[in-house]
Amino acid sequence: MIPVNEPVIGQKEIEYVVDCLNTGWISSAGHYIEEFEQKWADYCGMKYGIAMSNGTTALQAAVGCIGLQPGDMILIPAFTIISCASAVVNNRGVPVLVDCDPRTWCMDVSQAKGIIEREFEKGEGKIKAIMPVHIYGHPVNMDPILELAERYNLIIIEDAAEVHGAEYLSHYKSIGPQWKRCGGFGHISTFSFYANKLITTGEGGMVLTSDAGYAEKPAA
Repeated sequence: MIPVNEPVIGQKEIEYVVDCLNTGWISSAGHYIEEFEQKWADYCGMKYGIAMSNGTTALQAAVGCIGLQPGDMILIPAFTIISCASAVVNNRGVPVLVDCDPRTWCMDVSQAKGIIEREFEKGEGKIKAIMPVHIYGHPVNMDPILELAERYNLIIIEDAAEVHGAEYLSHYKSIGPQWKRCGGFGHISTFSFYANKLITTGEGGMVLTSDAGYAEKPAA
């Protein structure tokens, strides 16, 4: 059997786990979680980090933050985990599938542009957000997505579950030209720290945002 991934667990990790157990905080709160939240947010260029039980609940919470109304649409790539679609459906929205670029497996932003333009030409404006999903370490072409979001007042929910530490060279007017870390482009971004990810906590996920309203929003 060939494992998908083998996490590297060294002596330092063991020492930290033992120290955490000794503090009595093994769930929900405590020094280690709070430090991880803030340091990960800082690393990705965001203000707030909220630890979650896994990447799926991170997506669910992120979509829940934006206040979808029944029938509101979110663009998602056709090639991604089912959690992206279920987060939209569970929040009363409609996932709109966008084909992927065969070179990167990421969302084809030219097709996303066409879908958005046609929808707004109809005057219905039911598209509320776009969910770029970085796949297999390949960043989505984010500059066109940033432009679409600004032009049509869309929210970007960035799924960065597979690109811990990856950077994208942005030339967008408010950013570049500069390399910017994935997870720092969206109004909200999500991460997974499952056992097969580049950074693992066994299970676990994270929501990042620089919007205090999203960060402090209570669970529905």
